[in-house]
Amino acid sequence: MGLILLGLGSNLGDREQNIYQAVDEISHRAGQIQDFSSLYETEPRYFEEQPDFLNMVIKIQSKLTPGQLMSTCLKIEKDLGRQRSNYQNRAREIDIDMLFFEDKILDTKELKLPHPRFSERLFVLKPLNEIVPQFKDPVTGKTMATLLKECPDESRITLYKKRKELEIKLDTA
Repeated sequence: MGLILLGLGSNLGDREQNIYQAVDEISHRAGQIQDFSSLYETEPRYFEEQPDFLNMVIKIQSKLTPGQLMSTCLKIEKDLGRQRSNYQNRAREIDIDMLFFEDKILDTKELKLPHPRFSERLFVLKPLNEIVPQFKDPVTGKTMATLLKECPDESRITLYKKRKELEIKLDTA
């Protein structure tokens, strides 16, 4: 049971409540919440005609395999109202991305680890750097702190709620 990092995002409905529900469901169905970042508001990338996102990263421990965890996260997304379509990067109630599963490197049709675009996204790197700045990407060997400094993404990201403000509401940490 090593380090597992998940990225959470929401830009439809009550975004903050969607994040809280996802964290709660993950803690009940996937693994124990070990740590979490602050909540950040970020502008959408790729398809810009949609509401801003709230994003955070959580660290969990789980007895599930990477495939089982991915299936569980997809089920949680569906249960919380996400409807998948053929269009990527569109508005959604909840998005749960498996960023890292220990130091595993996988490249299958169903699952790619680490997440293939994590190092291009401020909305992932900023919260990752907040909780695991010295964790090394198993592909490049670079720490999250280094990857954040090197990130070419210039999209807007602002602190929405500090981590300590969330601890009261997230009774799973």
